[in-house]
Formats: sequence, C-alpha cells, structure tokens
Amino acid sequence: MTSQTTIDATGPGDKADKAQASPSEGPPAKGLRGHPWFTLITVAVGVMMVALDGTIVAIANPAIASDLGATFAQVQWITNAYFLALAVSLITAGKLGDRFGHRQTFLIGVVGFAAASGAIGLSDSIALVVTFRVFQGLFGALLMPAALGLLRATFPAEKLNMAIGIWGMVIGASTAGGPILGGVLVEHVSWQSVFFINVPVGLLALVLGVLILLDHRAENAPRSFDVLGIAFLSGAMFCLVWALIKAPTWGWGDGKTWAFVVGSVVLFALFAFWETKVKEPLIPLALFRSVPLSAGVVLMVLMAIAFMGGLFFVTFYLQNVHGMSPIDAGLHLLPLTGMMIVGSPLAGAAITKLGPRIPLAGGMAATAIAMYGMSTLETDTGGGLMSLWFGLLGFGLAPVMVGATEVIVGNAPLELSGVAGGLQQAAMQIGGSLGTAVLGAVMASKVDSDLAGNWTAAGLPELTPSQLDQASEAVQVGVAPVAKGTPEEIAVKITDVAHDTFISGMSLASLVAAGVAVVAVFVALLTKRGANAEAGAGVGHI
Repeated sequence: MTSQTTIDATGPGDKADKAQASPSEGPPAKGLRGHPWFTLITVAVGVMMVALDGTIVAIANPAIASDLGATFAQVQWITNAYFLALAVSLITAGKLGDRFGHRQTFLIGVVGFAAASGAIGLSDSIALVVTFRVFQGLFGALLMPAALGLLRATFPAEKLNMAIGIWGMVIGASTAGGPILGGVLVEHVSWQSVFFINVPVGLLALVLGVLILLDHRAENAPRSFDVLGIAFLSGAMFCLVWALIKAPTWGWGDGKTWAFVVGSVVLFALFAFWETKVKEPLIPLALFRSVPLSAGVVLMVLMAIAFMGGLFFVTFYLQNVHGMSPIDAGLHLLPLTGMMIVGSPLAGAAITKLGPRIPLAGGMAATAIAMYGMSTLETDTGGGLMSLWFGLLGFGLAPVMVGATEVIVGNAPLELSGVAGGLQQAAMQIGGSLGTAVLGAVMASKVDSDLAGNWTAAGLPELTPSQLDQASEAVQVGVAPVAKGTPEEIAVKITDVAHDTFISGMSLASLVAAGVAVVAVFVALLTKRGANAEAGAGVGHI
C-alpha cells in the first residue's frame, strides 16, 4: 500500500529539484521553518510534558491527598483519569491530525495541555484536579500522534530511524525521570509546582512550533469523519481500560470486571464490522494486513507491560522496603534513564543499518534477562547490583521503543501517519495499564497466599480476617502494617515479614514480566523495515 504525495513546487519527474526541496535540507527561503532537526527539537519539548506527567504525578499524590483532604480512592483517580482520557482519545486524535494537519493539532495540544496543567496547580479541590487531569489527557492525545506525523513527513527514510530514536529517548527519559524531578519539586517547592512547570515548557513548545513547524499533508488525506467508528472505538477503549483500572479493586473474578471486558469485546467487534462498510474508515482494517505493522503494535503492548509493570513495583521497593526518599529512589533509577538516553540514538543507527528485526529481538531478550535479574532482588540488595539490572532494562527497552515505533509508522501510508502514531501510543498506554493490572494481580495473589503463613511462622499474634485484609493491602506496596504503640521487637518482626512477603510477590511479578518479554522476542522476529517510510521525504508543505 503506497501513498500519493504532493511535491512542493517541483515536477514529479525532476529528481534534482525534488532533492533540493527535500525536508532534510529545508527550503532556504524559509530559514528554520520546516528544518527536520529543529522540528525534532520542537516536538520533543511538547512530547516531554506528556511523558513526564505519566510518572511525575505519582510522587506528588501523597502531598495532594494531605493538602486537599482526599481519600486514597480519590487520589488514584488523579492518575487513572489522565491515562483513561489519553488512551481513549489517541487514535481519534491521530485521525484529526491526518484530517486537519499535524502542525495545527500539535499546537492546540500543547496550548491545551499547558493550560490544563496551570489550572490543576490553581485547583483547591480534588474534583477539580481530576477534572483537569482529564483535559490534560485529551490534549496530550492531540499532540503525541501529531509529533510522530510531523517527524514522518519531515525526515527522509535514511534519517527517520535516528529521529525516532531521539524521540523515543525523550519519552523514555521523561517517563523514567519523572520520579526524580517530582521528588525534587515536591520536597523543595510544592505539589503545585509539578503541574506549573508545564506552563513555561508549553509556552516554549508553542513559540518553537509557530516559528519552525510546517504543516505536511498527503494529497489523499482523509476529508470526512467516521463518527460512528469513533464512538465504537472510544467506547471499546473506555471499557477495556476501565476494566483494567478497576480490576484490582473489584477483583478479576467479579461480574462487573467481566461485564466491561465483554462490553469492550462487543464494541471492538462492532467497530471492526463498521469499518468495512464506511467510505472513509477511522482505521482502514487493511492496515493490519501488514504483518510487520501488526507485530509492531503487539510488540509495543508487550514492551509496555514489562516496562510500566516493572517500574510500578520498583518505586515501591526502593521507597518502602529500602526506605529511600523520592529523590534517592529517582537517583537509583538513573541507570535505567541513562541507558535509555544513550541507547535510543544508538538503536536508531543500528536499525537503519540492520533493519529492526535483530535490534528488536535483542532488546526484548535483554529486557527478559533484566526482569529475571530483578526477580532476584532482596531486602538488602546493594545499589551496584540494582544498577546493573536497571541499566540492562533501559538498554533493552531503547531499541524496542524506537524500532516498534518505526515499524508501526513506517508501514502505514503517509496519509494515515497520525492514525499510526495514535495506534503506537494507544498500544503503549494499554500495555502500561495491562502491566500494572495483571502484574498487580499477580502480586496481590502471592501476598494473599503467603502473608498469613509468614505471619504465623514469625510468632506474631493471630490476625482477624479483616485485619489480615488490611495488612495484605499495605504489604502489596511494601508497607509494614505496624500500629502505633507496637513494641519495638514486635515492630521489627512485622517489618521483616511484610518486606519478605512483598519481595516474594515482586519476584513472581518480575518473572511473569520476563516471560512476557520472551514472548515479545518471537513477535519481534515478524517485524521488518517500514515499506512506506520513504513517503515523507518529499511531501509538500501547506
């Protein structure tokens, strides 16, 4: 499947003129406007805000709860509302970019995200915080696929992997670095500063976007909207992500959980049927005839399960078991962040030279080894061994973040680059939600099965069923359920039991994540270089 593109002020057969108009060199008369590397810097600044907010807010949640008098369930919605809005909207937002131009949607997304961030910082109730987090997710969904669409249209094929490598490095570093920055801001400024920081960053991205970005649009870009398709897909994504969010509370065997899962399956089926009937579908199902593209989507889901699920437990391990402050915990994750920063551009270069198959399979193999290594962590494991496994995890994730993105976007026609970008991001969000939910269920099951026996074996007073449930909830996040006034000797025993039980749960969850990564190695072998990656090299400027 190939795309029709418009050549800017050149004859279609004039290769020399076309080369002069290549986006890789930029039109001399327009200065910086449309320059590929400055375009990359611009979109990276905007994307950094969205990726950072995925993890930075977790550090601020306790301070928000204390200041606004929020319950634990309300605080959970600070994170859940953001991810829910983001995941549900990404593909539709990508289609908006394909329809109206990625420059416009990127700029609207940047302005809206920064404004919503400022509004959260000024909020005086948990309801307002959650409401504006929804708006953050919606506007973030606008700018993420648009960023990929701009890169795809601006960079020629031989430089696209390097550009996506740097783009992936920004996302990975922002995601992993969120706890560090969040810890510094919460401890030394305020929880509001975690959101206020997006305002100047958003202004910078807006100024750069107005000055640098060019709108690139394929000649056969979509001209209509598949409204019913949007409704079916949005409903299906909502039901799926809602089930994943609520499953830890409701339980995986609860009827409500399965009602939403079944509802999601039904809506996805209706969406697939409708897409075969409508003239301009939201997602042409023919896209998925491309085995590499489909493999790239699956690979992104599996990668996110291992990455986000693993990172979720590691933060509890560092802070609640090792007793580190948020800043110290973030610093101990620097090997993960650093290796993603170093590895992403290297991965881009390797993928350009070798194709995606070997780097992707090797990256997931390294991820599997790292997750296995993390399953061996103990309560007294030293920083050196932790750094080894964290660094290997970052090094393994880097080529997958880069290569899977290139496989998805590069195997889609240019006029669907926004939808492809939305698919890539939606796959990552769903994978992250799956990782947290499924690995969380593994952790909860292991803690529930081990805690009572470990408690009794330590010679501690017997707990009532209600007390055991409360203790289990605390232990699942590495917290020792020590009541005020407990004698020191008993408190030490409770702490040892809680931490040992948490470690056993984290170990099993890490082994499951390692198994997921092994499956992803075989999925990676189905990928290949994007068949349509070269389509962006000569696209016209509008």
